[in-house]
Amino acid sequence: MSLETPPPRLNLVGASRGQIAAVLADIDPRPYRVEQVYHWVTRRLVASIDDMSDLSKPLRAALAERATVVDPEVVELAHGADGTLKLALSHTDGSVVEAVVMPMEGHVTVCLSVQTGCAVGCVFCVTGALGPGRNLTGAEIFGQYRAILRSTGLAGQPLNLVFMGMGEPLLNLEGLERALELLGDTVSPRRITVSTSGIVPGLRRLAALPRRPNLAVSLNATTQAQRSRLMPGAARWTLEELLQALHAYPLERGRRITVEYVLVAGFNDALEDARRLPGLLRGLPVKVNLIPLNPDTQFLPGLQAPDEERINAFAATLAASHMNVTVRWSKGQEVGAACGQLRGRLLRTAK
Repeated sequence: MSLETPPPRLNLVGASRGQIAAVLADIDPRPYRVEQVYHWVTRRLVASIDDMSDLSKPLRAALAERATVVDPEVVELAHGADGTLKLALSHTDGSVVEAVVMPMEGHVTVCLSVQTGCAVGCVFCVTGALGPGRNLTGAEIFGQYRAILRSTGLAGQPLNLVFMGMGEPLLNLEGLERALELLGDTVSPRRITVSTSGIVPGLRRLAALPRRPNLAVSLNATTQAQRSRLMPGAARWTLEELLQALHAYPLERGRRITVEYVLVAGFNDALEDARRLPGLLRGLPVKVNLIPLNPDTQFLPGLQAPDEERINAFAATLAASHMNVTVRWSKGQEVGAACGQLRGRLLRTAK
């Protein structure tokens, strides 16, 4: 007599309504039960099936035999002096990503990661210096969001979500699109921003989504030679190809594309660059965020931000060309939570 191994339990985090219906099919197949379970996971962010209090105890017990609720584990939480939180989250395979929570005026911004590393290799980014990792699944990305909200007590507060953490979102379109579907049940696309280094095929696919998030593009250069030096993995698509894709990107009324420009001393911070940038962006509804480089002596040796006078002169030159421009002074630098500082490797060898 042989004993069959029972099938693995379904993780309800990231599960579709169809998957939940299949699990409930011979327990309680009524459609409203599917919606109850789905909403407990996506809207009420429960940590376990036993927390689904409007399901009977026998139903919860039967469901728990076939399904579970598993999020990434928050293994480290660092507090910045400005209120920024950096979280390290571990997955079942031992891989770790970092996410950031930033208090802003009137809301909180949550910065999510989509990969355990990054293959784009931007020279000003610690994640890129550490090299590529694996894609996160949509369930893992959504689980990251759930774990952050539960561990920080942010559930119910006004939130903006930005995909500006570890990894290139448009190199993980499968995971990103599924995460956007799950998040879209509770967060308006107008409060979600996807940032890309300029992966042109991914931009075209993102443009075709029926519900599109806000778009931010990390440009960082005004010539192809600069971009190839600063962003080798993204520079395979020329500036001309990238700008064509941005001109074709559909924007609802009142929306603009955010252009991110990391200022690296001696690389892309000359006033000549500031004078070229408006010409490149002519005809696009954009706002420009200037981001002074966040240095890291271990992984970004020799790279520094320009001094404040040079940064202000760059911004003033753009403003004189009637560009909407702000300087984004990063939060959480002292805990390695600022733009370009996420590592996510602290437990890589622990399991």
